[in-house]
Amino acid sequence: MRNQITEALKNQNADYIEIRMDESSSSRIQYRGRDLEDIGRSTGSGGNVRALVNGGWGFISFNDAHNLKDKVDLAIKQARLVGNEKSNIAHMDPIQDIVEAHIDKNPLNIPLEDKKKLLDEYVEAIWSTPKIQTSTISYSDSQKKVIFANSEGSYIEQSRVDVTSRINAVAREGSDVQQYGISIGSIGDYSVIEGLHAQVKECAEKAVQMLSAPKVKGGQYTVVLDPILAGVFTHEAFGHLSESDFVYENDQMREIMVLGRKFGKPILNIVDGGAVPGYRGSYKYDDEGIPSTKTYLIKEGVLTGRLHSRETAAKMGEQPTGNARAISYSHQPIVRMSNTYIEPGSTTFEEMISGIKEGVYAKNWYGGMTSMEMFTFSAGETYMIRDGKIAELLRPVVLSGNVFSTLQNIDAIGNDLDMNQGGGCGKGGQSPLPVSNGSPHIRINDCLVGGA
Repeated sequence: MRNQITEALKNQNADYIEIRMDESSSSRIQYRGRDLEDIGRSTGSGGNVRALVNGGWGFISFNDAHNLKDKVDLAIKQARLVGNEKSNIAHMDPIQDIVEAHIDKNPLNIPLEDKKKLLDEYVEAIWSTPKIQTSTISYSDSQKKVIFANSEGSYIEQSRVDVTSRINAVAREGSDVQQYGISIGSIGDYSVIEGLHAQVKECAEKAVQMLSAPKVKGGQYTVVLDPILAGVFTHEAFGHLSESDFVYENDQMREIMVLGRKFGKPILNIVDGGAVPGYRGSYKYDDEGIPSTKTYLIKEGVLTGRLHSRETAAKMGEQPTGNARAISYSHQPIVRMSNTYIEPGSTTFEEMISGIKEGVYAKNWYGGMTSMEMFTFSAGETYMIRDGKIAELLRPVVLSGNVFSTLQNIDAIGNDLDMNQGGGCGKGGQSPLPVSNGSPHIRINDCLVGGA
């Protein structure tokens, strides 16, 4: 295959060409209530060609790699139809490398029936709890090998193994419905899915407990977020604003997201990095063959960076960050996050809540939306804070506000960084892309809390 790719890239009349091939195998299991809804294995293979001519991109995808040179010709012809300016992508030296998958306990070595047996046990753990109305459990794993080559001389083979699961319990009493869920994931380690019986049982019990919990009175509160919810906030409300294709194409955001602008207190540091090892968003090279990096988006409260592809980096006069990612061979790489998190500070959780007379402690999550700089998130679990202590359980609350005002209002950052590796990110029709996000506990002043 390497020789075939090399030959297809030779003597082509284009400013830049890349070929990406991938082979994948995966398994999936889905429960709705007690019923097994879907189970199976699948394999796939295919590739694509992307060509740049006079600033215009041509892209084709395929399942049959025969006549690869003809496919390159077609991508070039497409690019010529749209190109009308000088091509501009950031320079990178050619790279040749083979990257093996990081594997601790390979899920592909576990029989599908053993995976089903484990999830059957989790289903029973949920349904042994009174007042459970329904539940959903999803599990998936995959192994993928990607070959990347370009007209500049790069050739990279890269493999990865991914595991993820989402477990959700829904309780009902009369017309009142409450839910609680957990997400689990790993890069190459099936063992994170095992031994969760107590955690799954607790998931169901918390959903039931929320049926009798009171609602908080809506208003402005000092709010403490746990690492999961703070990580989701960081990813959804701020991380997407740091993806430079969004910034470059939006005049309003270009005026807001100015490097050097103060966005928070000196204690605030927000990072995105595929080069941070061991997480679902970790990788050595992105889907343009660019080495992953660790990028400070905010450093000591100041906007210092954003996420780039080769094209956006060149257009904005900055350096590529290795954040061009594609979910499969049928999609072009676009600017995406990897591992996005708030770096830990020095405050303990006890210190963080000790001075709060009346506040809200919000944990976990099960929904939300963003629109430009405005956000709304639903916490999965909520408690009152009274006189510096965690008090009664509440119904889940909705947090909303302006992301930039909220960042300015973060006045304490914990020393207990934790990463959420379940789920995935969606953008541009490509979902779910493996990512992780996280944070220590953080404290936010004057946060709007929706309640009774």
